[in-house]
Amino acid sequence: MTTFSDLQLAKPLLQALNEEGYTTPTPIQSGAIPHLLNGRDLLGLAQTGTGKTAAFALPILNHLLTHRRAPAPRQPRALVLAPTRELAAQISASFAAYARHMPFTQAVVFGGVGQGRQVDAMKRGVDVLVAAPGRLLDLTGQGHIDLSGVEILVLDEADRMLDMGFVRDIRKITALLPPRRQTVLLSATMPSAIADLAHSLLNNPAKVEVTPPSSTVDRIRQAVMFVDNASKKDALLMLLQSPQVVRATVFTLMKHEANKVAEFLNKNNIPAEAIHGNKSQGARERAMSGFRAGTIKVLVATDIAARGIDVDDVTHVFNYDLPNIPESYVHRIGRTARAGRDGWAVSFCDPEQRAWLRDIERNIGRTISIVRDHPYHSDEAEHSTMKPPVLGGGGRGRGGGNRPAGNSAAPRRSPRSGPSRGGNAPARNRQPHRGN
Repeated sequence: MTTFSDLQLAKPLLQALNEEGYTTPTPIQSGAIPHLLNGRDLLGLAQTGTGKTAAFALPILNHLLTHRRAPAPRQPRALVLAPTRELAAQISASFAAYARHMPFTQAVVFGGVGQGRQVDAMKRGVDVLVAAPGRLLDLTGQGHIDLSGVEILVLDEADRMLDMGFVRDIRKITALLPPRRQTVLLSATMPSAIADLAHSLLNNPAKVEVTPPSSTVDRIRQAVMFVDNASKKDALLMLLQSPQVVRATVFTLMKHEANKVAEFLNKNNIPAEAIHGNKSQGARERAMSGFRAGTIKVLVATDIAARGIDVDDVTHVFNYDLPNIPESYVHRIGRTARAGRDGWAVSFCDPEQRAWLRDIERNIGRTISIVRDHPYHSDEAEHSTMKPPVLGGGGRGRGGGNRPAGNSAAPRRSPRSGPSRGGNAPARNRQPHRGN
């Protein structure tokens, strides 16, 4: 069995890993770290929760230790691009933990907050800059950041960055970098757009693929409940009142729906907070802090916020709305069953979203078990042939708005008890994740 000591990392890093309780690297770490220590470009395909932050952070820190020099003013030596503020902050925290026994400077740059502190942090230069693309371009355009000295570039969760429309920003940023550099691209999926981006940015890369896209899905017990839109809030409340639900994430399509669901749950004595792009950075950080501490039981989120949610002991994920992009389903339910723990993913499907469920099942290559034994089951939703409406922005979305809540009768079956037919009980992956 490979250990971190076998990977020939510098002693200060091994000491930090030992203090964190990490001895055995995950597959993405044992596969990627040797290539990165040798200076190769890398294309890594792995789901969130597999330890990919450490897979690139440790080689970067090892490079800084073995090639010591002070960064130039306004310049980072290594640049890590992340799609969301939450993920950027999480990556920064991981770097700080692994670098605790070495000289190290870093800065984090993202929007939603004032730029003053970020500008000040970059004045003397830093070893590592973790940045969201939009704010990074703003600060480079103003002359506060100079990318001409970047030695290592990491694009984390590249598929999500493309989903969020950052591809042009990424092209603009890479045009500011020196052509001779080490480049790492990490993605959970490999659509053609990611393949094209990798081909344009990577030079003879090593490829490390530790799990197919469906592997995370296979570790999670999944169920679908066909529920009319009018009954969703009460059906959700019924499930959340189960003592088996310790900490849960609820996903909605719309920001305003996330707010309304959180408000409804709080009125019914379920501590909840909404997290989405319209929330201030301070509000998002307070919500995440409360969620991790357990003072908030439920985090209600939109897809934009999904990948910033990195909490190991989420017991349940509830899709209040199904996602209109099948790949997003995998990203959402990956918030549970982390680090070898058990997890449930329960989705509500109303008549307008029935076609999306078919798309999701085709994408994951399996049929999701149906739970019919509950007070809110809708035959209309289960057998609907309704086409989803098209939003004005060109994407598919759910219509209908918020209708009155339905009956709140007590449940006859909780998700923890298993679906009413064909329940999934796949083997669990017991290997703990590291650093992501």
